[in-house]
This record gives sequence, structure tokens and C-alpha cells, in this order.
Amino acid sequence: MDLLETLHTVVRRALVARGVESSTQRVGGHAVHFYRLAGRGTGAPVLLLHGLGGNANGFARMFFGLAARFSCVYALDLPGNGFSPLPESGPLALDEHLAVLHGFCQQVVKEPALVVGNSLGGALALTLAVDHPEDVCALGLLAPAGARLPPERFAELMGRLEVHTARDGLAFTRRLFHRAPVTALLFAPQMRKVHNTPAVRAIRAKATVEDHLSPETLARVDVPTLLLWGGSEKLLPAEMLAYYRAHLPASARIEVVEAVGHVPQMERPREMVRRLGDFAEAEGLMGGVRPVSGPSVGSGSARAPSPS
Repeated sequence: MDLLETLHTVVRRALVARGVESSTQRVGGHAVHFYRLAGRGTGAPVLLLHGLGGNANGFARMFFGLAARFSCVYALDLPGNGFSPLPESGPLALDEHLAVLHGFCQQVVKEPALVVGNSLGGALALTLAVDHPEDVCALGLLAPAGARLPPERFAELMGRLEVHTARDGLAFTRRLFHRAPVTALLFAPQMRKVHNTPAVRAIRAKATVEDHLSPETLARVDVPTLLLWGGSEKLLPAEMLAYYRAHLPASARIEVVEAVGHVPQMERPREMVRRLGDFAEAEGLMGGVRPVSGPSVGSGSARAPSPS
């Protein structure tokens, strides 16, 4: 067990010691690890989705704050990430991850949730809301990927996701934060392993400039949506924020949070909890689950988004 695996194991043990359930369930033929924390609030359940190379532990500092306002908190490791083993058949494509996510909502969550996704998790959350609106009552998007980019900017982003040396790991870690904490910098060399797992390599290798959430797809998002973008975002190009401003429904709330980078759930967890809770309360999600409107929302199928 290496240093990073040891850290994740310690975090899981600490969460379990505080009452968080750590479970594994087969979904769509794949073993999926997830955390569950029963909430004390009246809000809809919350489902937390990590990004490329991430895992459920990245949201650990938000669990208890969310549980104080919502009815239940779930965070899963997509197959091949975190404590979810790589499928025997090999790493999954993005549309297969989406199928697992939908199955998890149906088998485990069992009611529409506030789906909160960071980076690639945000893009998956958007796709889930369009393809399977029965799973989603609202969206919380934290620096979501998946927006269209010009070819040169897409190539630049894909280059940033290549982490092969300790120096690359340090540069990548610095891009994740407004100001990278010392602990993150100490683990920066481990980014070489994180970003070269089969699950991550497979997604990165298949990503093309054409893989994005189209304007037509975004126009079909028909649930309350909060998009939070870091004022110190250094990984995703600013064109992505402009794209979401242009193509998400006018009802979507888009806010830039100053002094925050690409992983606000790690950098400012209390503020993210507050903003998500206030958003849910304003949208009437605290007294029960808001019904999903319009049977036409899920008509057609959204293309699974790329890491960009």
C-alpha cells in the first residue's frame, strides 16, 4: 500500500468512526463503493460525484455539513476509482459510467436527488439530468467540465491532464487550488499514479474535441441548477464558463467564487455546503423533493461528455 492509498484508507476509517457507512454494491454488474450518511435535515438526498482521477474522499469535509440540512448524503467511487475496483472487463467508457450512475440512483438512492458534481462529475451530472430526469431534482455544479472548446484550447487542456513526472504532479496540484495547501503539495508526486490508472487513461485516451455537451443538450436541463466557478480556476479554460453562461437555461444560477480554484469541495467545504443549502432552500427542496416537470425533458439522448 503506497502513501496515497494509506491516506485514503485513514480517511475512510475516520469517516466510518464518525458514523458514515462505507458499502459496496453491484450496479450494472460492477462493484461500486459508496459512502452514505443519514441526514438530520428535511432536504432532498444529495449525491456527490467526483471528477477525473478523483474519488469520494474528496468530498469528505462536506459530508457532515450537508447532513445537517439534507435527508441523506451519498458519495460514490466510479468503477476503477477510489475503493471501487477496476471491472474485470477493463476500464469503462463515459457512457458506461453514466449507466452505472443511473443504476446507482435507481438501486441505492431510490428518489430524485440534488446531484453535485465536480469537474468531470459535473458534466456527468448534467448528462444524467437530461437522459434520466427521474434521478435528479436539482444540480450543483462545481467547476464542471464538458463544455465545448476551440481545438487549440482543448489540446492545451488535455496536455495539462498528462502527469508523468513529479514535476508534472506539482504543477498539476498547484492548478487545482487558489493556493495549494502544504498537505496537497506533499502528496503532489503521487499525482503520477492517480492520473495514470487504467480508468483515467481510458477516458483521457478516448476524449476528442467533438465530445462536449451541446447547446441543445444544455437547453434541455429542466431542474434548478447552481453552477459555482472558482475565481482562481487554473485547470479549465475560461471559455468553459462562457459556454455555460451562453447555453444553460436562463434560470440557472451561475456564480464566481473568489479565492477558489478547481476543487472547492476541498478548498472551501463549509462555503460550498452553505451555498448548496441556501440554493436548495430557495428552490423549495427542503420540504420534500421537487417534482420533475415535463415528460419531454429526457427525449433524445445526451452524448456522454469528455473530460473537457
